[in-house]
This record gives sequence, C-alpha cells and structure tokens, in this order.
Amino acid sequence: METIYLVLLIVAVSLGAGLLPQVLASRVTSRGLSDLTGLASGLLLVSAFVVVVPEGFHTASTGGGRFDLDPVMLGLAALAGFIVLLVLEGLGIGHAVHEEHHDHATGHGHEHVHHPLSGGVVAIGLSIHAVADGLAIGAAAASGEASFSLLVAFAVVVHRVPAALSLGIFLLHQPGGRRAAVRGLMLFTLATPVALVLSYLLLDGADPSVLALVLLFSAGTFVYVATVDTLPAIHNPDVGRRAVRNVVSSAAAFAMVLVLLNGAGVLEHGHHEGVAHDDGAHLEEEHADHAGEGS
Repeated sequence: METIYLVLLIVAVSLGAGLLPQVLASRVTSRGLSDLTGLASGLLLVSAFVVVVPEGFHTASTGGGRFDLDPVMLGLAALAGFIVLLVLEGLGIGHAVHEEHHDHATGHGHEHVHHPLSGGVVAIGLSIHAVADGLAIGAAAASGEASFSLLVAFAVVVHRVPAALSLGIFLLHQPGGRRAAVRGLMLFTLATPVALVLSYLLLDGADPSVLALVLLFSAGTFVYVATVDTLPAIHNPDVGRRAVRNVVSSAAAFAMVLVLLNGAGVLEHGHHEGVAHDDGAHLEEEHADHAGEGS
C-alpha cells in the first residue's frame, strides 16, 4: 500500500509541475528555477551519501547473501551508477535541458526556441534519469526499512519539481504544440512509477548482496544527477555563489534533520529476515538442549 501512495504522489508532482508552465509560463523565472534546482540537488546529495550509501553497506554487512562483497566491490557499484549516467550524457541523452533555462526565460512570445536537441530526445533523456529514480525508491522499499524508503522518496520527489518544470518549459518551445509537450511530459511522469513498481517486485525478498549493489548503484546516479544539475550554475560567475549557497544550505538543513531523526531512534534498522531466522533457530536449539537436560 505504501508503494501505491508513492506512485500516486510522484505522478501528481510530476504532472503538476510539468503542466504549470502552460498556465503560468511568464511567472516561471530562470532564477527561481535555478534556485529550486540547487535546493533540490542538496537534498539529493544528502540522500545519496547519508541515507542510501550507509544502507547499502549495512545491507551487505548483514550476511546471508549469495555473494561475499568487500568494500571495493560496493564502491564500484556506486561508481557504476555515476559512470552509466555520464556515458548517457555523452551520448546526448541527459540533463541538457537544465543548462538552457536562460533561453527559455527569454524565449516567451516567440514561435519556439531552437535547440540542438529535439524535445523528444530531451524527454527520453530525462525519462531515463527518472527510471534511475524509480530504481532507487523500489530498492529502498524492497529493503523493508520504511523510514529509509520514505527519505529516499522524499528527496526524489522534491528533485522532480524543477526537473518537470524545466521539461515543461522546454517542450512548450518545441514544434508540435501542447499535445507534443503533454506526450513528452507523460513519458517523463510514468518512467519513475513504472521503474519503481518493477524494481520493487524484482527486488522484494532478493538476495541481500544483490540489493546492496542496486542501492549503491542508485546512490551513484543520485550523485551524478545532483552535480550535473548544479555545476553549470556554479561555474557561472554571475550566479555561482548563489548556487553554492542553495546547495549547501539545503544539504545542511536535511543533514541536520537526519541527525535529529537518528538521535530520536526513527532511523534505527529493523531486523532483517535472515538475522531473525538465525535468532529463532538458535532459540529453538537452546530450548531443545534444556529439554534434553531435564529428561
């Protein structure tokens, strides 16, 4: 049931933010969108390093997995997530839409703004990134830790707001009108929920070592998305300091919330099934020994 609620929330946020430019196009400013992207990226970075990475290592350390994973293999899984999205970006399937906020802001009132990439390619690129988001939430839900999966979902949902806004603005300036814009937006909207459900079904009850690798792969994709969204603004001398402040402030605030939640015991890990079964078997053996002594 929790997974269904997450799917509905992601669909509502993605569609709502993506369709907003069609209603309030003149009010969506480049500066506001850049600020929102920076704030969301800070949350995504903290989610990767403070939530997903520790959970991946914890899952691998609980034992009972088919593969004996050392820290190097776990680190390589995170690196793989980063490299996969980097390669996709190099192939022209990525977050290029975020680098053109200034073109969108100044392009209102014209037939459309010309871009090196078509709206369809950009929608597909962002949708592939959205699949990675769905994989992260699905893997988190499959871990059985409710607080953990909700934190990952929170970071993803917040980050989808500027991504959907950017895509909505971009598509409005492409040939094909609003119908084409809505089709591209629907592709982006459904990518994460579909990936979430499929990954949850595939990973629910999966081998702990496999789940650990998937979690760390997802952490690598989080780090890539957060950095590629913010680096263009940070490297811009006019807005660089403001962009850094946005990322650092949101990261610090979210990290402090996590510290407080952890101190309150909200983020404590529950017993994984393999450990619970081992404890139960130990108790049964001890009970049998006592019974034998009594006879």
